[in-house]
Order: sequence, then C-alpha cells, then structure tokens
Amino acid sequence: MRQRIVERPLGQDWMDQIFRSRAAMTGGVVRRRRADVEREIGLGTLELEVRRRGFHMIECGDHLVIACCAAPVKVIC
Repeated sequence: MRQRIVERPLGQDWMDQIFRSRAAMTGGVVRRRRADVEREIGLGTLELEVRRRGFHMIECGDHLVIACCAAPVKVIC
C-alpha cells in the first residue's frame, strides 16, 4: 500500500501551534518574539492569519502580541 504524502507549507505546524494554544482557543493573548516569527513563517504570513481570524496584533519591543478575540482593542496608556 502506498502512503500518500501531503506537503504542508513551511512553518505551518509552527503557526498552527500558536492558534491551538489554550490562550488562543479561549480568547486570550499569545506572544512570540518577532525574530522567531520572521525565521519560521515571516511576519506577513502571521499578519494575514491574524487578520483572517479577526484577531488583533501589536508589536511591543521585540515581541508580537496577539489578542485572540474579535472585540475592539483599547490601548490605555
């Protein structure tokens, strides 16, 4: 029996683990180092996925912070 090999885009597993995390699945916040994102999938790819899900992403220092909910984000200070 031949095994069927399904190719996944480079870094897809890495990105999937972000959005399968408990924080992401419960509307919480996840963060990743910008350098890690750029190395694994590229900032543009992550931004597209965040937008597709209706979430919000901010950059703070060398981290990217993703608010995993579609509710409006208010910066307090």
